[in-house]
Amino acid sequence: MARNTLTPDQIVRAAIELLDDEGLDGLNMRSLGARLGTAATAVYWHIKTKDELVRLAGDAVWNEVELPDLDAMAWRPAATAMAGSTHAMLTRHPWLGQAFGSHLLYGPGKSRHDDHSLALYEKAGFSPADADRAAATVFVYVLGTALGAAAKVSLTRRLSRSGAPEQQLADTMAAATEVAMGFPRLRERLGGSAAAEYSAAPDHTFAFGLAAILDGFETRLTPTA
Repeated sequence: MARNTLTPDQIVRAAIELLDDEGLDGLNMRSLGARLGTAATAVYWHIKTKDELVRLAGDAVWNEVELPDLDAMAWRPAATAMAGSTHAMLTRHPWLGQAFGSHLLYGPGKSRHDDHSLALYEKAGFSPADADRAAATVFVYVLGTALGAAAKVSLTRRLSRSGAPEQQLADTMAAATEVAMGFPRLRERLGGSAAAEYSAAPDHTFAFGLAAILDGFETRLTPTA
């Protein structure tokens, strides 16, 4: 693809696909050019640095988050839906959580999300300052729970380079279980038939935590007698 027919939007979409497949470490202009069927120099003509490319890709995926209609929904179902959509987006693109710690990320996609989140919590009845805090609390929770999936993808990718990721993971889980058996509550959970499920993650953890946060918000919003 010649540089005069290549567009920044095409480059960003290809970068997102490459990031989803290979992670942050796998993104470089040569690999991206190959994916686009062009030379790396054609990419540089439109986007000058890898950091800028990550910023643009990182902002573009925020547009995947579905924003609830605040005129048609009560604040709590809207908050649950928006948090769930954000969590799903971060899980689809595990590299984004890693990018928060290594790149300067901003743009209209993220601002669109943040502005709607503030509007949601202001509608709930929070003052502007407390709406900022409520939105930040939910975002940090959503990001934190999504990082587990991101870490698993990154770890599996790294272990795959050794040629036996499944065996390494199995050996590590066996060693970790042996250590955990020295502690009574972990021993109780790991000793039964549900051990495999518990080791992966307790069921409905994300929904449980989000509901607890929103319960706390409702308590703060309820007038005291």
